[in-house]
Amino acid sequence: MHLIKNHIKVEINTFAIQIYGMPIISSVSGIRGTIGGSPGNNLTPYELLAYLGAYTQWLKRNSNRPKVVLGRDGRVSGNVVNALVEGILASLGTDVIQLGLSTTPSVEMAVTRFRANGGIILSASHNPQEWNALKLLNEKGEFISESDGRFIQLAAAEVITTFAPVTELGTISHQLDSIDYHVKKILEHPLVDVEGIQKRKFRIVADCINSTGALALPALFSALHVDYKLIHEEISGRFAHNPEPLPEHLTELMEVTKSGYDLGCSVDPDVDRLALVDEKGDYFGEEYSLVAVADYVLTKRPGPAVSNLSSSRALRDLVQTKGQAYYASPVGEVHVVQEMKRVGAVIGGEGNGGIILPDLHYGRDALIGIALVLSGLVHQKCSLSQLRKDYPVYVMHKDKIQLSGDQNPDDLLTLLRDRFSNFQVNTLDGLKIDYPDGWVHLRKSNTEPIMRIYSEAKDLGRAQALCHQIKDLIETTKF
Repeated sequence: MHLIKNHIKVEINTFAIQIYGMPIISSVSGIRGTIGGSPGNNLTPYELLAYLGAYTQWLKRNSNRPKVVLGRDGRVSGNVVNALVEGILASLGTDVIQLGLSTTPSVEMAVTRFRANGGIILSASHNPQEWNALKLLNEKGEFISESDGRFIQLAAAEVITTFAPVTELGTISHQLDSIDYHVKKILEHPLVDVEGIQKRKFRIVADCINSTGALALPALFSALHVDYKLIHEEISGRFAHNPEPLPEHLTELMEVTKSGYDLGCSVDPDVDRLALVDEKGDYFGEEYSLVAVADYVLTKRPGPAVSNLSSSRALRDLVQTKGQAYYASPVGEVHVVQEMKRVGAVIGGEGNGGIILPDLHYGRDALIGIALVLSGLVHQKCSLSQLRKDYPVYVMHKDKIQLSGDQNPDDLLTLLRDRFSNFQVNTLDGLKIDYPDGWVHLRKSNTEPIMRIYSEAKDLGRAQALCHQIKDLIETTKF
């Protein structure tokens, strides 16, 4: 079957693709778009067909009859997109193991559990409710590599799909226990102090953001004998607030937590990011979720730790005080995982609340994050606010700058690298400038003519000043 090819434009350098003239955001973390409209208005059935055809083509390089695990979060569009994806895969001769409502880490673990050739998670993570996405996994239950993503991107641009004859259609089977299996494996993990947590009798408030956290968190809490309260627990996909777990979005959670609970936790719609609130109702922070977990894990298992270049310096400081090695990777879960494997890291993740415990699985996982935080509190015999006092204090500032038509991002980064050569600079992913009291990280956007600028220092004023210094330099530079 040939779809219209002359309206397709591929942008190789930016790892973004346009089908029928409109953008699809394609990156190492998935293929995202908004739902609705005519072909070209992001993630329509036409785009699903193009990408699923390409993904199946990629899978069939190693298997004539691939098997794919499929699960979704609680988005409004989930049922419709799920039905389309399931049908398209089967029509392409791919067997589908349907998990139904699940979480990203649960789907990742199901790939290896069922010895599948790949997996697809239908979730746009923290994006608003009008978005959905295909998150593509390999046979290890890990996000596909950037090179494999480029192969799929180019194959999707060709939009040439051959469907299976009736005798070779894929089968569809249902396995609806992915979250229970996930929780079971967490309880069996030697670093999770199940008995200690059960004896501590924690009281926890959890913000489920109207998605599958409302299934996964009760399963975990019940197994750990936690007394819990859920807010935004209806799985409607109509998010009660912006789904990114930032302090300005978690005011209700913070208010409820301080009324007699040990801590509050918030997850994003697909439950791979964790943000915490302490017993006083203060925001513990996404960045410090990974720090708290690393603190506990490194006590039990000394070894290297990894986070991305835009994550807080607090993790590096903590790791080094424990006499261990810290490594930084480019931004993106797949890059963190690659670096963790390279250095043999015992813990890793991203400062957005993504925690990766390698011997459970190589994927960000809010559920194991919660279990390890609770185990750490049991081990330290302290509260979450007391734990936070032991960590370095850093404040992060995030900004961006619009680039004019005559400003080439690569030339700009080269100029800035030379300008700040007296400081420690890292060009692994854009440009990161390390100062004695903070840092600035610049990365060009893959989808917009902007430069993202993150900075961090001991106080907000200094973080903002570091950022503004770079912005002023960019705005006054001629090319």
